[in-house]
Amino acid sequence: MDTAALIAKYDRPVPRYTSYPTAPHFSAEVTPAVYARWLAALPDDAAVSLYLHVPFCASLCLFCACHTTVARQEAPLLAYTEGLLAEIDLIADLIGRKQPVAHVHWGGGTPTALPARSMRAIMQRLRERFDLAPSAEVAVEIDPRTLTAEHVDALAAMGTNRVSLGVQDFNPTVQKAIGRMQSYELTAACVTQLRAAGIDAVNLDLIYGLPHQTIEGVAETVAQAMELNPARVAVFGYAHVPWMKKHQSLLPEAMLPGPGERYAQRDAAEDTIVVRGYVPAGLDHFARPGDAMAIAAEDQRLRRNFQGYTTDSAPVLIGLGASSIGSLPEGYVQNHPGVPAWRDAIRAGIPATARGIALTAEDRVRRSVIEEIMCHGEIDLRDIAARFNACPASLLPTGPSLHDLAEDGLIQWSGYQLSVTDRGRPFLRNIAAAFDVRLHSGPGRHSAAV
Repeated sequence: MDTAALIAKYDRPVPRYTSYPTAPHFSAEVTPAVYARWLAALPDDAAVSLYLHVPFCASLCLFCACHTTVARQEAPLLAYTEGLLAEIDLIADLIGRKQPVAHVHWGGGTPTALPARSMRAIMQRLRERFDLAPSAEVAVEIDPRTLTAEHVDALAAMGTNRVSLGVQDFNPTVQKAIGRMQSYELTAACVTQLRAAGIDAVNLDLIYGLPHQTIEGVAETVAQAMELNPARVAVFGYAHVPWMKKHQSLLPEAMLPGPGERYAQRDAAEDTIVVRGYVPAGLDHFARPGDAMAIAAEDQRLRRNFQGYTTDSAPVLIGLGASSIGSLPEGYVQNHPGVPAWRDAIRAGIPATARGIALTAEDRVRRSVIEEIMCHGEIDLRDIAARFNACPASLLPTGPSLHDLAEDGLIQWSGYQLSVTDRGRPFLRNIAAAFDVRLHSGPGRHSAAV
């Protein structure tokens, strides 16, 4: 089967599998009281990661599918800071001890939309209420267009040791179409500032599949980005979901590349990165040799969570802020997506939990299968089943899905062993979906696979 036929067959909406079960299966059955019980039940020595969501930006990028709004005044930012400080105290009180923390991730939105003094205060409160390891990774997502010298000083003082910069594309025509004007020179100056402050681990986020992008243009943007010597590069396919994010309908849809063009853009981006010696990690991440992610990918210790691919091995992720999602041994929880409802819950002294899902025994084993496919590209169902005292035969998909994937050259499959081929790697989400028994049993619309 040629590439065009493969794309026609497999480029269908499937989840991104940053969790399993996926978010459309979350429900209000997981209440604030349930979450409080889960927190109280955490073992004393359970390693925890913290995710802080800041749902504000200086302007709205038309491609964005994040939970965020535009904040033009400082007042809502200061109010949100107070809410985060209160939520940190609330969650720490429910746990009942200073839980050990190895990773802190600030996401958004734009975390640096908060005043620098707010970021310092939040980080100080985290250190007071949690036991942050001296070697803890503190990562912050940054919009280079709005980063100030005051913010750079604050990031350094907070112990930030990894940053992710949104780039998307350096072509002015593409930038104008998506409402994000950001030159290479501005981005390079931002990187220089951060490294001068001692923050050497700089990640860059790129996107293909945007309006007006071409194969040559994507390759050129990636080549420019690589001149900045990033520690890691993420290359995401644009997720066009205007039914979820109304502002995406303002994009010139007629100028969106078709499936074949998107696939070629992805290939061009990957080729431009890999030829420079970077190590592929999962579906869409690449790391400089020697970086912790490159080592984790080679040692098959890569993990996947709501921030994408990660080296974080903690069994617990606590989400803080509006819309944030957490993962605990018992299941997943998500805060109210709207700031007012989130704030009102915190002010009332209860977790801002809006929904979630308690994991079943089958969920746990299938989550492991799907994560190993997404991270390592190979599985042995006998080994996974043995870890969960399950029957490996019960994990094999019914129907022709694996036969089709094998016949089309996307996987090599023998008995209970499966490995993804080089041809199949762009279709990792499709391969993972073969093991998702919930995929067609509930609500949810997803973005295209490639």
